[in-house]
Amino acid sequence: MKFLTRLKNIDWGRSAVLGVPYLWLILFLLLPFLIIFKISMSEMQVSRIPFKDIITYSDGALNLRLKLGNYLFLAQDPLYILTFISSLKFAFLTTLFCLLIGYPFALSMARAKPEYRATLMMLVILPFWTSFLLRIYAWKAILTSNGILNNALIAMGVIDEPLALINTPFSLTLGMVYAYLPFMIFPLYNNLVKQDPRLIEAAMDLGATPWTAFWKVTFPLSMSGALAGSLLVFIPAVGEFVIPELLGGPDSLMIGRVLWDEMFSNNDWPMAASVAVVLILIVIVPLVILNHQQEERGASGLA
Repeated sequence: MKFLTRLKNIDWGRSAVLGVPYLWLILFLLLPFLIIFKISMSEMQVSRIPFKDIITYSDGALNLRLKLGNYLFLAQDPLYILTFISSLKFAFLTTLFCLLIGYPFALSMARAKPEYRATLMMLVILPFWTSFLLRIYAWKAILTSNGILNNALIAMGVIDEPLALINTPFSLTLGMVYAYLPFMIFPLYNNLVKQDPRLIEAAMDLGATPWTAFWKVTFPLSMSGALAGSLLVFIPAVGEFVIPELLGGPDSLMIGRVLWDEMFSNNDWPMAASVAVVLILIVIVPLVILNHQQEERGASGLA
């Protein structure tokens, strides 16, 4: 009877609405991850993956065999370690430069007159009207030895010989900053445009300079937007494949390229799946940190 009473008290409409996103996450995030994790625990045998060796049932007992050899190899191989470190380094630099460039741009958009904000937002969105691949190829044409930039510098007399700009860490970082800069601007602008300008006026009435008012009022209030933008940039930048392939050159160490090589060149699916799982775990760390900080801010705000 208690069970039937609980069923009657359930708000089925609300449960259905909340259940749809959970079902989506299970089908398209959790289930694929479990499949990848299952592959990473297996060993490639010629042209098939022996899934039956992972979970077996015998004598009324369900046996689970987790083969950690791929993960141990990742932890011991210097190439994979350097690749993960390099990917994190370039992702961090990309996030830092996007923040340094995107914050002033987002602040100027938020402080602009309302009739100009739509135009400025359109300028940020405009690159998305062109294929991502074509935009990266355009940078390749700009940075080559006989490209637009080198030819312009030689014509102006700044340099005598073409600079080696392509297939360098500079071109890789430049391409990633260009590609992910809008993802930093959007959340920053959304945060800054909602700030009450009277807070700045009050700070300046109390004797604060514009610079002091920015650091004491504007910047602390925009931290949630900066953190959201940093995650939107950092997470995809860690596993980026196209930009390192086109602008980084053959010597660039990025985990996205290693994953591609293991999957399609070496045909080693378990190793590629292990790389993917480790990459996912690395990405989860900043998400957990952000969620923890938001919970602390919410608790302090309620207090």
